[in-house]
Amino acid sequence: MCGIAGVIGPGGSARPLIEAITHRGPNGVFVEDSPGLSLAHARLSIIDLEGGWQPLHGAGSTVIGNGEIYNYVELADEFGLRDRLATGSDFEPLLHLYAQEGPAAFERLRGMYAFCMIGNDGRVWLVRDPFGIKPLYLLEHEGSVAFASEPRAFLAAGLIGAELSEDRARELLAFNYTLGEETIFTGLRRLAPGEIVEVVDGRITPRGRRIAVTRGISHDSDETRLLARLDDVLEDSVKVHQRSDVPYGLFLSGGIDSATIATLMSRLNERPVTAFTCGFDAPGARDERAQAERVARALDLDWRETTFDEADFWRILPQVAWAMDDPTADYAILPTYKLAEAAKGTLTVVLTGEGGDELFGGYGRYRRALRPGWLGGRSAEPRDAEAPVLARWRAQARPPAGLTRLQQAQWADIATWLPNDLLTKLDRCLMAHGLEGRTPFLDPQVAAFAFPLPDRLKVRGRHGKWLLRKWLERACPSAEPWARKQGFTVPVDAWIAPRATEIARRVSRVEAVRRIRAPEAVTAVFAADGGERWPLLFYAVWSLIHLEGAEPADALAAVAGTI
Repeated sequence: MCGIAGVIGPGGSARPLIEAITHRGPNGVFVEDSPGLSLAHARLSIIDLEGGWQPLHGAGSTVIGNGEIYNYVELADEFGLRDRLATGSDFEPLLHLYAQEGPAAFERLRGMYAFCMIGNDGRVWLVRDPFGIKPLYLLEHEGSVAFASEPRAFLAAGLIGAELSEDRARELLAFNYTLGEETIFTGLRRLAPGEIVEVVDGRITPRGRRIAVTRGISHDSDETRLLARLDDVLEDSVKVHQRSDVPYGLFLSGGIDSATIATLMSRLNERPVTAFTCGFDAPGARDERAQAERVARALDLDWRETTFDEADFWRILPQVAWAMDDPTADYAILPTYKLAEAAKGTLTVVLTGEGGDELFGGYGRYRRALRPGWLGGRSAEPRDAEAPVLARWRAQARPPAGLTRLQQAQWADIATWLPNDLLTKLDRCLMAHGLEGRTPFLDPQVAAFAFPLPDRLKVRGRHGKWLLRKWLERACPSAEPWARKQGFTVPVDAWIAPRATEIARRVSRVEAVRRIRAPEAVTAVFAADGGERWPLLFYAVWSLIHLEGAEPADALAAVAGTI
């Protein structure tokens, strides 16, 4: 995993772009300039520590990428590339595949990636993985196209100003993330998950898109056979996600998904796998450490716990606001950041459970969507959003024809909050500490198995992820897969409440807040008990840092006073 940046076209340099995101690549920076092209790479060394520096050249092509292509070993064997590879890099086989197949080679990739390729045919491509695990941002500017792994690169290079999109800001407060390809910075866009574009004469030209999940419904309902297939698919995914020349481990919560990853890692490794868990030292907080410890002991993990308390909240808040330059107001960024802080120095690669709920049907809103109205059923779409904002969400989340009601809800999440909330959170929080996050559930082969499963093998009674629970019941009974899930909460409201009146007064004066919320509305939010205080506080701190140029500590002091 790395940071990448480039300028495709006349007169530009990628150096000022990459210098703003060197935290993504603590092992070194390389900039390569040629007429009409500047490429830059900040490297976090994971595979082929000595030879994997980028840009990579081969078969007449050049590639610069962020992320990992997990099936590089299989591709090299299948196409007889072993004798032609100069490095052990996971990106180098792509150069030779492109020479044989052109852009059709992109369809063969299994991994998380965002890359720029200049083919041996002279065509210039920008490509992102189907789930959007790795980010890439684009800007058409004065006859050139600039790209980078984070928005801050464009601001630092002076290619855009810090101009707020009020529509995106309203989305952030409604959903905790922003929608679609447009970012909160006016004029800057994301490459969409799975999108493939070509740069032609300084313009971005769409050329296709890889869809993350397989449409249709499986007619195989033999439980024994499906459990065996699930075991094979998950083990294979975890196995390739462990490919690394540096230490790896996992983040372990008390939930089904991380317990599944832990079980398979324990099976595949001879030495105890290192696992980090975060718990909350706060009255009434839901703390999963006890359950995580039971799983860790059963699997003989090298288990390490860290705690999150009120002091951590105020210390970390401005740091995560800085890290989340593409903002996500999901309070899960807080423990994720603390876990990354704890794991730094011990691990470089971390496997996590993102995607298990979306693919196997885990969320309670999925179960509610399947119930009739007279039994309390309701749509899985967000609630209480303003009509224009909800209309934009519906347009982004609209599923194709032929899906079940459950699949429609899954599709909506995979199209919206998975890439723009969960995966953005994971990328920024870990990269801020020089860690690579990997998501074995978000694998093409896992998705091809899980998404088409019949609804009854995902949701049955009060249980989501039914088939996954059945598998875990046998593979790691200590995970207690049928126990009622506590739900994940961070007690942010309790930590804000004693300061709520003063914070409301200060937040209401922040320019970015005033543009989308009246002062009396801000006061009402902070006066009420509920979950809306945190997004407003986060947004105010975020805006001071990224729109007004404040240092993180100064931004917090401006809205919360002396802590």
